[in-house]
Amino acid sequence: MQEETLTKHEQIIRYIEELSVGTHISVRKIAQALEVSEGTAYRAMKEAESLGYVSTKDRTGTVRVEKKEPQAIDKLTFAEVVNIVDGEVLGGANGLHKSLNKFVIGAMQLEAMKRYIEPGNLLIVGNRTQAHLYALGQGAGILVTGGFQTLDEAKELADELELPIISTSYDTFTVATMINRAIYDRLIKKKIMLVRDIIRADARVYSLRAEDTVSDMRHWMDETGHTRFPVVDERNKPIGMVTAKDVVGAEAGQPIHQLMTLDPLTVSDQAPVASVSHTMVWEGIELLPVVGKDGKMVGVISRDDVLKAMQYLQTQPQHGETLEDQIWSGMEKVRGKDGEFYYRGTVTAQMTNPVGTVSEGILTTLMSQVAIRTIREQKRGDLIVDSSSNYFLLPIPIDSVIECVPNVLEMSRKYGKIEVDIFCDGKRMAKSTFTCRLTEG
Repeated sequence: MQEETLTKHEQIIRYIEELSVGTHISVRKIAQALEVSEGTAYRAMKEAESLGYVSTKDRTGTVRVEKKEPQAIDKLTFAEVVNIVDGEVLGGANGLHKSLNKFVIGAMQLEAMKRYIEPGNLLIVGNRTQAHLYALGQGAGILVTGGFQTLDEAKELADELELPIISTSYDTFTVATMINRAIYDRLIKKKIMLVRDIIRADARVYSLRAEDTVSDMRHWMDETGHTRFPVVDERNKPIGMVTAKDVVGAEAGQPIHQLMTLDPLTVSDQAPVASVSHTMVWEGIELLPVVGKDGKMVGVISRDDVLKAMQYLQTQPQHGETLEDQIWSGMEKVRGKDGEFYYRGTVTAQMTNPVGTVSEGILTTLMSQVAIRTIREQKRGDLIVDSSSNYFLLPIPIDSVIECVPNVLEMSRKYGKIEVDIFCDGKRMAKSTFTCRLTEG
């Protein structure tokens, strides 16, 4: 096996990785230690910062830090609770990294409270020291509201058990609302599937080098059944893409770099799958290299992968409501006299602007939702809106009953065009025309 050869850039990254947490570093020190230019050291330092190996702060400088692993998105850590409530840690600081699974409001007698406190909970309570001790004994952390302190005995127990006691000046209701909002936001984000969620970290990625030949590619085509391969450089960064069509009629010994498509589109492993779907449909791409923060390839994603992920998302239960969901929640589907469907709802206060009429942004969202739902019902697939033309004809006051009426103008296997009209008391108040591309399931 050929011995691994690292570039100067990679040597610096590895050097930083091997430093002890808390070590102060600088561009000049690295340049001197590894005998590289300060420009090379600076670029590597910025990449190390993006990878989470170092942190740079005013007055402190650049320090080697512990790289944080991704947390479960629907759970908060006690450390995050401290930030949310502007809290002070009274004890158990070594347990701040732990995740809490539920929070309990201590607005009841201790005997009644005991039925609800479990390990991993966060008890939100005021100046009730016996409740503090009991919660710690059950494996729960404590958030003391109203700016109160706790017993020294409780602080010592918290340190021993590594269960945080946090004090905040806010009242119980306020902190419960703040934490609930944070968890709710996490649940909404959980619906957003990222590329990293659907690529297999343990799956082998087949790629070629620029100096590989057509013969090498044909070997891998026979071995894997694949017809497309990313081409990477010595640092495993994508520099091209080659397909079976590219090598038709080529000599067996011809190098791949003469046949590949240069500068291929790539996608970050942090990108939303919906965004990747749009790119692949718009550009007509079947396979995209997936890169990490350092630009190195970590996998590939195919159009089939994206479509399966989008179909899976549509079958999952709802977790939390986005603003778009809240706007749509008041609409109901109605069948007209001639059998056609439309949507009806009432204008609420949240939908209005400062003068009491529906805002243009809300109207655009409503019409967009009508168009998307109408096309999905007809095609049973997903779609990407390319463009829209919106016309706001008359203001719609609060508490008005509106009707959103779709009219499909064109529909093919890959393309759709639809009009949506909004009526109030029989008058047309707004109108929009949408064009979209359809993704096949």
